Formats: sequence, structure tokens, C-alpha cells
Amino acid sequence: MRTTLDFSPLFRSSVGFDRIFNLLESAGRVEPIDAWPPYDITKTGDDDYRITMAVAGFTEDELTVTQEPNLLVVRGAKPGEDQAQYLYRGIAARQFQRRFELADHVRVVGAGLANGLLTIDLKRELPEEMRPRRIEIARGTALPKAGTPQLEAKVKAA
Repeated sequence: MRTTLDFSPLFRSSVGFDRIFNLLESAGRVEPIDAWPPYDITKTGDDDYRITMAVAGFTEDELTVTQEPNLLVVRGAKPGEDQAQYLYRGIAARQFQRRFELADHVRVVGAGLANGLLTIDLKRELPEEMRPRRIEIARGTALPKAGTPQLEAKVKAA
């Protein structure tokens, strides 16, 4: 039994959280589970992450890593079907596409392929204006009074 959540009441009292609501809604959608290729996501530092995918049999030319806004897409495609007659085929060589939702300000630092493992390094970089900053408190001085004298003059004139 699937329960659909209605986020519309939250839109009345919040501003700028559209992306979070979209993520929650998309997480609730039932999608076919495709566990291939297997992957790991590790946190390697305070703001550093690594995705490791097992892509045995693929070369650098057959893999594509693309970063879109808040999305990382990894694709693998073999150029053509080989003509060999397999008695048993245990090594998967099918095309794949794996999508990873990225948080704001997360970017791909680099990617590498070694020993059948594709590693993608990610880093969260907050802009300077979003980092916490200390506000100095002035002693003995009062802040200038905020007012809108121009607006009041226009209202009186009308």
C-alpha cells in the first residue's frame, strides 16, 4: 500500500524549500530496483565524498560522467555487440545509467578508473557569503534608526 504525502500545506509557510519537497516526492516514487553496477558512497572528509563503482569490462572511452545542476549521471555503453558465441556469460556488459542527487554546492573534483573500479571524488564548497561569520558588537554606540522618510512623504502627498 502506497501512501502519498501532500506537501502543499508546507508551501504556505515556507519559502525556498521547493528542492527539498521535490527530493522527498521523488524518493517516494516506486522505481524498479536495478543494483547494477554495484557502488559504494563514502565520506572521506568533512566536506569530501567518494563514489566507487564496479565497472569491470568497461574502458575510459565507454564510460561517461556528467555533472548537471544537483545531479551526477554515470553512463556506460559498449560500442557494439561482439560476435562471440558464449556458453556462459557471467560478466555483465550491458548499458547502464546511474543517477546521484547532489546537494547544493557539491561538485565533482575528479574521476579515475583503475582495476575495474570507477572512483568519483566530490567536494562540498560553500560560497564565502554562506559560511558562518562573526559579527562584531560595537560598544557604546547606537545603531542609526531605520526609517522610510521618502515613503512617508509620498503617502502624505497622495
